[in-house]
Amino acid sequence: MSVFSEEPYDATTPLDLPPASLAAVHRTGLRIDGLGSTFDLAFGALGKAIAAGAFTPSGPAVAIYRGDPMDVFDLDVGFPVEEALPAPLTIDDVEIEAAELPSGPALATTVIGPYDGLGEAWGRLAGENTALGHSPAGVWIEVYVSDPSVTPAAELRTDLILPVQH
Repeated sequence: MSVFSEEPYDATTPLDLPPASLAAVHRTGLRIDGLGSTFDLAFGALGKAIAAGAFTPSGPAVAIYRGDPMDVFDLDVGFPVEEALPAPLTIDDVEIEAAELPSGPALATTVIGPYDGLGEAWGRLAGENTALGHSPAGVWIEVYVSDPSVTPAAELRTDLILPVQH
């Protein structure tokens, strides 16, 4: 069973995230200005690991932010996998390790367009979360459904998933 929707989410879609294993690069103590280099490093290592047959993704790339994405946060960048990695892998001095996608109640929305529109969409989703009476769980998930190397920026699809507490 895939954790991600084949179809785009509506403006705000409630969902229940099932548990899922990831192969991911984990970084701590990041700030927003360090994201570009972190993503480049992570996806470079992940791409080489996939090409070498170290693991096979079972869905699109994900980023899981823990903490305050406008201040200091931790980040997992990776791919869902059917089975957890049995041991960490090191590619170009970057460690890829087993991780877990947070499970449980969440709100989701889909953004079509360039990544620079994600901040505004996150603001809308967080506002809807508050309007529904949920408390933030401190976790923010981005699912990069489209491959930016082959998809024009105006057509990129990113699913935003906000785990919630009632």
